Amino acid sequence: MSDTEETPLEESSGEVGKEEEEYNPNFEEDNLQHSLTEGTLSWEQSQEESQEDGEELEKWIDKEEPIEGEEEEGVVLKETERKAGKTEEESPSGTPEVSEIYKDISMKADIIEEAAIGSQEETGQKPEDISAQEKDEVRFGQNLEERQKLFQSKGVSGKESLVSISTEDTLFQKEEDSKVYPLSMTWSFGWNSSLPVYYMREDRRVLLYISGHTAVIYDVFGNTQYHLQGHPNIISCLCVSNDRRWIATADEGPDCLIIIWDAFTGIPVHTIFDSCPDGNGIRSVAITRDSKFLATISDAEIQKVCIWKWTLAVETPACTLELPKEYGFQENLIFNPANNRELVSNSKTQAVYYNWFEDKGILVHSAPLLTEKTFNKLVGKFSQSVFHLKLPQVLSATKEGKLVVWDIHYPHSAPSSSSSSSSSSVSAFPYIKPRKLVHLQKEAITVLTTIDSYIVTGDIKGNIKFYDHTLSIVNWYSNFKLSAIRTLSFSKTLPSPPTEKSNLPTDCTLRGDLFVVRNFIIGTFDATVYHMTVDGTKLEKLFVEPRDAVHAISCHPYQPLIAVGSVCGMIKVWDFEKKVYLFSRAFEKGLGVQCLTYNPEGALLGAGFTEGTVYILDAMSLENESSEPFKYSKSSVSHVSFSHDSNYMATADVNFTVAVYVVVVKNGQRVWEYLARLRSHRNSIRSLLFGVHLDSNEPRLLSLGKDRFLIEYNLVKSYKDHLEVLDIHRTDQGNYPTCMIWYPPLTKELFLLICNSGYKVKLFNATTKMCRKTLLGPAYGSPIEHAQVLPVKSTLELQKRYLVFINKDKVGLQILPVDGNPHKTCAIVCHPNGVSGMALSYDGRYAFTAGGQDRSVVQWKINLGALEAAVSLGGEDLTPFYGLVSGGREGKFYRELEDYFYYSQIRSQGIDTMETRQVSEHICLSELPFVMRAIGFYPSEEKIEDMFNEIKFSEYVDTGKLIDKINLPDFLKVYLNHRPPFGNTMDGIQNSFDVLGFTNSEGKKAIRREDFLNMLLTKGEHMTEEEMFDCFATLFGLTPEGWKSEPAATCTPGPEICLQKELPEEITAEIFTTEILGLTLSNSSEELNQ
Repeated sequence: MSDTEETPLEESSGEVGKEEEEYNPNFEEDNLQHSLTEGTLSWEQSQEESQEDGEELEKWIDKEEPIEGEEEEGVVLKETERKAGKTEEESPSGTPEVSEIYKDISMKADIIEEAAIGSQEETGQKPEDISAQEKDEVRFGQNLEERQKLFQSKGVSGKESLVSISTEDTLFQKEEDSKVYPLSMTWSFGWNSSLPVYYMREDRRVLLYISGHTAVIYDVFGNTQYHLQGHPNIISCLCVSNDRRWIATADEGPDCLIIIWDAFTGIPVHTIFDSCPDGNGIRSVAITRDSKFLATISDAEIQKVCIWKWTLAVETPACTLELPKEYGFQENLIFNPANNRELVSNSKTQAVYYNWFEDKGILVHSAPLLTEKTFNKLVGKFSQSVFHLKLPQVLSATKEGKLVVWDIHYPHSAPSSSSSSSSSSVSAFPYIKPRKLVHLQKEAITVLTTIDSYIVTGDIKGNIKFYDHTLSIVNWYSNFKLSAIRTLSFSKTLPSPPTEKSNLPTDCTLRGDLFVVRNFIIGTFDATVYHMTVDGTKLEKLFVEPRDAVHAISCHPYQPLIAVGSVCGMIKVWDFEKKVYLFSRAFEKGLGVQCLTYNPEGALLGAGFTEGTVYILDAMSLENESSEPFKYSKSSVSHVSFSHDSNYMATADVNFTVAVYVVVVKNGQRVWEYLARLRSHRNSIRSLLFGVHLDSNEPRLLSLGKDRFLIEYNLVKSYKDHLEVLDIHRTDQGNYPTCMIWYPPLTKELFLLICNSGYKVKLFNATTKMCRKTLLGPAYGSPIEHAQVLPVKSTLELQKRYLVFINKDKVGLQILPVDGNPHKTCAIVCHPNGVSGMALSYDGRYAFTAGGQDRSVVQWKINLGALEAAVSLGGEDLTPFYGLVSGGREGKFYRELEDYFYYSQIRSQGIDTMETRQVSEHICLSELPFVMRAIGFYPSEEKIEDMFNEIKFSEYVDTGKLIDKINLPDFLKVYLNHRPPFGNTMDGIQNSFDVLGFTNSEGKKAIRREDFLNMLLTKGEHMTEEEMFDCFATLFGLTPEGWKSEPAATCTPGPEICLQKELPEEITAEIFTTEILGLTLSNSSEELNQ
């Protein structure tokens, strides 16, 4: 409720008696008094002077030349003007470039109106008796069937554009999309509290807000969401038209987009590509009151202001203006509601006024610099700027609670065509000049807006105040104890006239009139959204979302519950089927939730925090299960995991330490105790996994680190403060592992599935830790970061399993078993700024992704049928694999592979033999490395050993036999799965030189010749001197290539070579690649683009 009970007259007097500072002697104006009466009189005198400027404005506008092409925006835009009370006349359109969608809208609306007027005439009602509101209902009526009948009666086809015949209810009448996508967004938890919330519709209480790269239209009463998807990056700004019909969104990042949506249908009616090719995207966007024009400010070092005639479906702006760096980072762009040609924006230090001359295609601006000497007072940093409701003025709010009043000065005559010359004076264009500084309040003003006849402010203390056009206080709300106000959005519905049943507050004037204003939405900096019903002063909290990064999510093992944890210290639990918030807990300041995990029974919730604390909570109340939390780590806890019997819990932190907690029985009760911890890794821990010993059913614990070590711990032999290590295995040579899971029992052999940074999926024997298979994993711009096997609903589905994974910015599905077939996987962008967590519902119907810094969690519906359909379209047998090689099955590469494969048979039988050749479909395993190198893949000795093991043991579990040969189809699969996914790249070689080399005199990383030769002989899979000399002799052309590899040539002596002469003293990556190896490589980025 308002604070009219709290001595309103006294408060009002204090507000009206605001402190006003004169602009230094440049203005001929009397000093204002601080008393209420004298201050008001002085203000009214200043308004009279401003009225004269207003008359100049009218003369200025009258003298502007008529602009062609304003009329083709269509009936939808005319309707907006009519609702806003405008009577601007529009001449018939003559522009052929007008967008077809608006031509259709105009034609159909005119036909409907004619039909309605005709029907009124038949009933005896004259056309002029039809009110504007009735015409509105005709053009945009609520009954879709009646409108379709009108179309048919006038001979219009029933197959009309959905945009032209839609109503406000159309969006929420849409049926669920057909199941054509493997993953489809169904709900978005959280919102970007840095951006405004818009009040779209009051009768259903429909809101518009941003969640990550998606605009969400949320029906509060119906508890439904509609998602506007299409941006490749995080949405950075948005705006809506005055009639709430059109929504404009823009993003920041590469290939940024500006999209204009139809709010009635959710259809993107126009998309602007490459709107900011030189910058990072769009910082602010604004739309005119009549919806005809759009304005943007880029997010770049040199900011650009652009105005777009978006209704013409153009790809280039009507005009562009570059702003000097001295203006600061401009944002908060807004059009003058009364004049489409005027705009204002501000940075923290400077406000900029713009005037657009459409006929000349130029945008002029005025940006006077304010200092403390301007008013002899501290001004403060600007927050937002708006145009005055009635006068030619701009108002800029500051963080000091002050308001800077700028006068807009218009020239006495319109600029001539020669005025654009360098000799033209500044006065030929409109400009602003500071008039006075008004001290409205003590609190910093965070929001400044206008509605109807009021100027509205929101401040850092949660107060909302309403002023009239003379800046006299009318009413305020300050006793709700809100956080700092981030956004205010008023309903488009005008308030109802007061009645006897009305419970409206009285304003703060001496007359004490009823305070009538539209209902509005309040968004605060702590990510809370409220609805204010003015009649009765009822404040309703609509939702509270995390105000900080969200990394932790976990799904209940057998109920439709999801727990979401934020760095702000909040854990919220939702019913994800009913989309209902259930309960939450806010921890004390400084405790940020980093990870969450339910135990297998679903009774407990383990929580790891950013400062190292570990809580074990009751899953249904979020109360502490143990008397005190565990505080054994000094760094953020990144992983929490429970054993299958819930007797053990393990955690990992960012200091590479694994800690184990165990359940013990004390006094007949089960209590959790700390067991031991060990700093077992040298780099970040990527996975912490419990398993089961098959022979004893006892838990087993494994950890996987970025240091490439897979470590298993011996829980049985571990005791207080001592965590026993069972064994350590290295998983990779060059790439590092990213995640680890238990592979489902699709075979008789039990595997660990490990993904690595080289886009590979490796299967390791769960007992021996031998690498049994290496397969090409999903390659969608970045390697897999986390993966889970999709739960099944019944035992009938156990033989068909699926993997859900996330990488840097996408979520995807993979059909198991993994075999390198690219058609068995799919992915979609879920969080462009990075995915930080993933969870799966207990029934396998939904996947959830956490967006980290974008403060959102997205629920994805899984449709496996669509993925299976994509696999069938990709072909059978080897058909999908042929597409992975250059030229396909009939290409040059595959033909060469066949030649090498059959030449290998000849080579194994002897080059010079005269005996009958034994033609076969197979080659010996010993020939495999030679064929691999012949076609351009150079595996290490360890990779060759992995290939041998993969082939030899491929049938051992089923038949007990070892395989010692391979055919061409299997060879192709092995080659495709083991080779680097993007070939050899210059980036990979350069990275090696960056690690091993020094910076030479030219600033490049290089390796000295002696060090280079020494590393070849002593480091890694080192060579013998004979092998090294043989390789260099072949590379420098002193011996025929491959001569030592031929059996008949093994006894031939090799030529002597002096490496001191052949090799340069300093070897760089370029020299090594081009001069020594003789390769021509491209950068990995180019390969990725291809």
